[in-house]
Amino acid sequence: MRILLWHVHGSWTTSFVQGPHEYVVPVTADRGPDGLGRARTWDWPASVREVAAEDLLDLDVDLVVLQRPHERDLAERWLGRRPGRDLPAVYVEHNTPTGDVPDTQHPLADQDRILLAHVTGFNQLFWDCGSARTVVVDHGIVDPGHRYTGEIARAAVAINDPVRRGRSVGTDLVPLLARTSGVDVFGMRVDLLPAATGLPPRQLSVYEDLPQDRMHDELARRRVYVHTARWTSLGLSLLEAMHLGMPVVALATTEAALAVPPHTGVVATRPEEVAAAAAAFLADPALAARTGAAARRHALERYGLKRFLDDWDVLLEGEVGR
Repeated sequence: MRILLWHVHGSWTTSFVQGPHEYVVPVTADRGPDGLGRARTWDWPASVREVAAEDLLDLDVDLVVLQRPHERDLAERWLGRRPGRDLPAVYVEHNTPTGDVPDTQHPLADQDRILLAHVTGFNQLFWDCGSARTVVVDHGIVDPGHRYTGEIARAAVAINDPVRRGRSVGTDLVPLLARTSGVDVFGMRVDLLPAATGLPPRQLSVYEDLPQDRMHDELARRRVYVHTARWTSLGLSLLEAMHLGMPVVALATTEAALAVPPHTGVVATRPEEVAAAAAAFLADPALAARTGAAARRHALERYGLKRFLDDWDVLLEGEVGR
C-alpha cells in the first residue's frame, strides 16, 4: 500500500513508518510545516520517500493519512483528488481539544467519509465528534532498549518550547523540581528556560534539540523521569522513558493516569507530591531501578511497536476496502 502523510509529529511518524508499506511525505523548497520531508533527527527506513509537492499530481496513492484540518484541501490541490471522496483517508487526532472543553467540536465532526483515529481513549472521550466514525489506536513506539543507569542523581524532564507553551506542559512546575532535586530539561527551544526562570545551573540545566538516540542515552543516565504535562494526549517522551527502564513520575491527567500503573511509577495531582516522589527515587537508587524495570515491562506490553503496527494494518486495510 502506498500511503501519503505529512511529517507533522516526528515521534509518532517514526513508529508509523516502521510498517510494511510505502510512505510518501511531501517536501517543499523551504521545508516548511507542509513540506518537511524526511526526518533529520529520527531514524526512518528507506520505505519513506520524499516527493516534491508539485510532483504529487502524477503519483498514485492508495490512502491519505491526515493530521491537520487544512490537509484535506492540500491533498485535493496537490493530488487532484478529494480525501474521503475520491480516495480513502484516515484522520489521526494527536491532540487534546482546546476551547470550550469538554464541548469542543472536532473539525471533522458529523461527517461519515473520513474515519477519525484517536491516539488515546482520553482524546476520543473529550472531543465532540458528533456522528463521525471514531476509533482508538493506542500509541506504540520503537523500543530504544533498556539503557537505564540512573548514575546522575537528578530528575529529567522533556518539554518542547516550554516558555511559549507554559502551563499546558507544566513549565511552572520546573522551578519546584529544580529546587527540590535539580532538574535537566531536554527538548526544542529549552535554551530560553534558564533566563525565564532565573534558576542557576546547579539547579537547572538544559539540553537543546538532541538527536533522538543521544537524547535516549542522556535521559537514561538520570535517576528519574518527571512528566510535567497538564494537557496533552499522552506525551511519547513518557513512554520512551518507560521503555528505557526509567522510573517515572507524572501528573495524573489525561491518558497518563492510565499509562503509569502504581508499580511503574507515581502519578499525582498535587505539585508537592510530584516533587516528593521524584526526591524519593533520587534518594533510593535500588527502588528507582526496580520501578524502572517494571515500567519497561509494562510499556513493552501495552505500547509495543508490533501491537501498534498490527492495529494500524487492520484499520488501513478496512478503510481501503470500504
